[in-house]
Amino acid sequence: MRAPTPRGPFSTAVLTSLTSGSVDPALPERAAEAVDGVPDLLVDDDVQVALTMLYELHHQGLDGVDDALEWDPTLLRARAVLEARFEAQLRRDVQVPADLVADLEARAPVEGLGPAVARALFDLTSRDDGPGLSAYVARKATDDQLRELLVQRSVYQLKEADPHTWAVPRLAGVPKAALVEIQADEYGGGRPERMHAALFARTMRGLGLDDTHGRYVDDVPAITLASVNMMMMFGLHRRLRGCVVGHLAAFEMTSSQPNRLYGNGFRRHGYDADVTWYFDEHVEADAVHEQIAGRDLAGGLVEQQPDLLGDVLLGAAACLAVDGRVGAHLVSSWSAGVTSLRRPGAQGTAVAGAA
Repeated sequence: MRAPTPRGPFSTAVLTSLTSGSVDPALPERAAEAVDGVPDLLVDDDVQVALTMLYELHHQGLDGVDDALEWDPTLLRARAVLEARFEAQLRRDVQVPADLVADLEARAPVEGLGPAVARALFDLTSRDDGPGLSAYVARKATDDQLRELLVQRSVYQLKEADPHTWAVPRLAGVPKAALVEIQADEYGGGRPERMHAALFARTMRGLGLDDTHGRYVDDVPAITLASVNMMMMFGLHRRLRGCVVGHLAAFEMTSSQPNRLYGNGFRRHGYDADVTWYFDEHVEADAVHEQIAGRDLAGGLVEQQPDLLGDVLLGAAACLAVDGRVGAHLVSSWSAGVTSLRRPGAQGTAVAGAA
């Protein structure tokens, strides 16, 4: 994808290292300076856009950047500095309800640990009141706001499922089979035109937006990048496999009904089934996925490795907390009559020749 525009001194240094062919040996020290004293990394543009660039090296790469830099030790050390602070903030700020943990511990000896974990995750996600983003889209969103929604979501949805797929070789047995079953659906069951990322791209084209991967990274705020960077961090580290499993479970458990509402919002503006296909597909698919993710994936993993219980719950709670902040940003911006994007009118940037 096209390299994002830097948003501060550290991301500028990262981009220079990536494009100049000479990685700054002081980059890890500069990373420490970038996070020093920052109260909330989730909304720090400089740090989040730097992480976006560094993580993209492990996915589709950046235009003009040597693929060999994916495993450059200096870049990895710099990224590790950012990740250590990012993870520490999540562990500090994201709370798993104490009564939910107590209930899980009481049920596990009777029901079994796996079923108790699945019940706890369904309980956790059912408590999420969120900012009402999907309800707002269904009832109130303007046509421009629908485009903003797609722009915001495109940072992840155009590579949908990829961050969670990193967990496949890190699992075994029942949870591995469950993850592969979910991901096979995400990737269209072998039919590229039915891949969920392809369906989302189709929706973007239906509203005249550019579906190029990473096209709108420069237009979204740090909190949107943080949501994607969090799942990338969880997926890329074997020691965080519990977190990525919990994240995916919560992601699937909070998808079906919101996608029904998103589809209704687009239908309210007269968009046809070709545009709403992405949302309609998730209504049915994720109603199945949530059961597999809760019982066989998350529950199965904790049955195998009980020491991962805390990280599974953390990953699920972090998904709800961070994505909740993204949704709250959109709703509060739109309710105030302003754009949720960094640049007014960015959602109007269409494919050349598109209607």
